[in-house]
Amino acid sequence: MTEKVNNFPPLPKFIPLKPCFYQNFSDEIPIDHQFIVKRIYHLWIFYSITLVVNLIACLAWWIAGGDGVNFGLAILWLLLFTPCSYVCWFRPAYKAFRADSSFNFMTFFFVFGAQFVLTIFQAIGFSKWGACGWWSTIFFFKINVAAAVFMIFPAIMFTLSAAMMCVILVRVHRFYRGSGGSLQKAQDEWSSGNWRNPPSREAQFNNFSGTSLPEYPTVPNYPSGSHWP
Repeated sequence: MTEKVNNFPPLPKFIPLKPCFYQNFSDEIPIDHQFIVKRIYHLWIFYSITLVVNLIACLAWWIAGGDGVNFGLAILWLLLFTPCSYVCWFRPAYKAFRADSSFNFMTFFFVFGAQFVLTIFQAIGFSKWGACGWWSTIFFFKINVAAAVFMIFPAIMFTLSAAMMCVILVRVHRFYRGSGGSLQKAQDEWSSGNWRNPPSREAQFNNFSGTSLPEYPTVPNYPSGSHWP
């Protein structure tokens, strides 16, 4: 078997940093669950793009007379939430579907639920939150229409992100409850330490079914000659 080499994030060769994670949907995720895991991954990409668009809109907001605090917070949200959302809710979902890990499912529900609530607040767009949502955009149309047009794009994207998060959260929870998952299983994984690096489903099956022939402690000794006793 070849060793799995980390391949994410895909960094250019001239950068002296190496990828931190191994990610391969067709290799590690069961085929029945690849669709939902890829959807969660695409949601992470869309949310990261939304943070970039929000940064540009907050810059236009600031130039047109808005508060500079929003632009500073928009930079912070982009630098903080882009990697943290990948590590804190996409990777737990990836490992949960890869190994049927109750602990990782619980981690995903907790962190992703908090992200969902935060995205709703970002879509609303309260002042000095660093997010161009509907509240701040509609209000700023009275001050500068050109800047408000820039601001409406992240408002739409935050709304779409929150809607997709709601759908993903419901579907994953429905699957988890239907597969027999429970808080007790998550606690058992925590106690045993399997949550750190849960084995894949294939490894669990191989450990259960066995992949090698049984070994005898001694080699049977048969009598020589053509007559049996």
